[in-house]
Amino acid sequence: MFCYQCEQSSQRTGCTSLGVCGKNPETAALQDLLLHALKGISVFAHRAALAGKRSPALEQFALDALFTTVTNVNFDPVRLQSMLNRAGDYLDESKKLYESARKATDPAVTSFNGATCFKPAPDIDDLIRQGEEIGVESRLEKIGPDILGLQELLTYGLKGMAAYAWHAVDAGEPIGQTALFIFEALAAIAPGQTTTIDQLLGLCLSCGEENFSVLESLDHAHTRRFGHPVPTQVLLDPVPGACILVSGHNLEDLEALLEQTLDKGINIYTHGEMLPAHGYPALKKYSHLAGHYGGAWQDQARDFDRFPGSILMTTNCIQLPKQSYFQRLFTCGLVAWPGVRHIEGRDFSAVIKAALRCPGFTSTGEGKTLTLGFGHNAVLGVADKVIDAVKAGAIKHFFLVGGCDGAKTGRNYYTDFTEKIPDDCVILTLGCGKFRFNRNDFGTIGGIPRLLDCGQCNDAYSAIKIASALAQAFDCGINDLPLSMNISWYEQKAVAVLLTLLHLGVRNIRLGPTLPAFATPAIVAVLQEKFNLMAITNAEDDLAACLAK
Repeated sequence: MFCYQCEQSSQRTGCTSLGVCGKNPETAALQDLLLHALKGISVFAHRAALAGKRSPALEQFALDALFTTVTNVNFDPVRLQSMLNRAGDYLDESKKLYESARKATDPAVTSFNGATCFKPAPDIDDLIRQGEEIGVESRLEKIGPDILGLQELLTYGLKGMAAYAWHAVDAGEPIGQTALFIFEALAAIAPGQTTTIDQLLGLCLSCGEENFSVLESLDHAHTRRFGHPVPTQVLLDPVPGACILVSGHNLEDLEALLEQTLDKGINIYTHGEMLPAHGYPALKKYSHLAGHYGGAWQDQARDFDRFPGSILMTTNCIQLPKQSYFQRLFTCGLVAWPGVRHIEGRDFSAVIKAALRCPGFTSTGEGKTLTLGFGHNAVLGVADKVIDAVKAGAIKHFFLVGGCDGAKTGRNYYTDFTEKIPDDCVILTLGCGKFRFNRNDFGTIGGIPRLLDCGQCNDAYSAIKIASALAQAFDCGINDLPLSMNISWYEQKAVAVLLTLLHLGVRNIRLGPTLPAFATPAIVAVLQEKFNLMAITNAEDDLAACLAK
C-alpha cells in the first residue's frame, strides 16, 4: 500500500505497511480501486451531462464513493466489496447514459487504460489485487511527482467536498451541480488523460469554488432544519442515569436518536465534532441532550472506554475500537468497522437497548461548562458592537485558529499560540482543532467573548461569512483586515476548505502542523508564490508576524 492523504502519513512521506489511521493494505487497495472505478464512471457521466443526461442515483453514488474513502470512515472490506460491485453496475449505467446522449457524429470515448472498462473481480482477494495494480505508486512512475501531487490535491479536495455535499443532501438539499463538477474533475485525471500543472491548479481552485457553494448549501440545510445556533453553555460533566454517546458529525442522526429516546430515561451526550449540536434551537429543546463528554476524535479510545453506556459513531472519524467497548459501539451512515454492528435506516433501537444494559453514570460532576454557538447569525447579530470595538481600539486583531485535531506530536503549538494571543484580540475557531484550547477562559472584550466557537468543520461557511462581513463593513478586502488565519489540517475535508479559501483569494494562511506529503516542493513553491501559503514555525514568531500585519 501507499497512502499519503492525511497529515499523519508515516515519516511525513506516506504509509506503506499499515495506515497510521488503522487502514490495512487490503482496505487501502479496495479504496484505491473504488476511486479508480469512479474515474471511469466520471468519463462517461461527464460527457452525458454535457448533453443534458443525468442520473440522480449515479450522482448520489459519486458522493457515497468519495466520502467512503475519506480518512477514518470505512474500514470494512465487505462493505467496500459491495460498493465496488455497485461501481461496476454504475459504470455500465453511465456508459449507456453517455451512448444515449452522444450524437452519431461525436467520436466515441475509448478506454483510458482500464478505468472506463472496469469490471469488479468476483471475489475479494482478486479485487484487492486489482486495487494494488492501480495505486499511487503505479501512477507515480507514469506521470511524475508534481503532476501526481496536484492530481491528489484535487482528488482530496473532491473527497472533502463530497463529504460536505453528502451531509447537505442527507439534510434535504439537492445535489445541484456538485456531482457534475466531480465527474468533470475526475474525468480530467482519469488514466490516460494529460493535464498540465496550470490546468490542475485551475481545477483545484474550481473545486474550492464549488465547495464554497456546498458549504453554503450545508449551512442553509442545517439552519433551516435546526434554526440558527445561539450562544449556549454546555455541561461538560455527566449527570446520573443511562446514557448514549454520539460522535462524528451528523446532526440528523442525533436528532433521530433524541426523538427515539424521548421519555426512556436515557441521557444523550455529544463527543468530538458533535459538540456544536448543543447550539441549535431544534436540538436544544430535548432536555435529555445532557451535555458533552470527552475531547476530539483521536481521544475516542480513552473516552469510549470510560463512557458507561452505548456509543453511536456517525460519519468519520472512527478508530480501531478497543475490546472494552467493541460490543456497545454502533456505526451508521457510511462509517464502518469490521465486526461493529451497523445501523441501517436510522432505527436506533439496538443502541437504546444496549444503553439500558449498561451501568450508566452514578454521580454528578462539578458542573463545568463551556460556551459555544457563535455561528455567523449570532456573530453578525452583534456586528455593530464588534465594529465599534475595532474602531475604538478595544479589538486590535482577529485570529481564525481552527481546523482538524490529531494525535501526532506538534499540535500543542495551537494551545501555545492561542494562550499567547494578547487580550485585545478575538479568536474565531471551528472544527475539532479547538479542543486544544477551548476549555481555557479567554475572557471578554466589552461583553464580547474573546473565543467565538463557530461550530464543526462542516460550519466553515460561518467563519468565511463573518470575515466577509467584516471586510464589507470596513470597505476593504479580507486580506486587508486585521485578521490572521492559522489552520490545522488532518484529512480531506480540511483540504477542501483550504481550496475554498484559496479560491476566494485569501493570502498569508499558516498551515500545520506539517505541509501535506503530496505537496512536492514545486507545488509548495507555486502556492507560496500565488497565495503566500506558509507552514507554521513556532508560536512566538508566528504570532509576532501576524500582529505586525
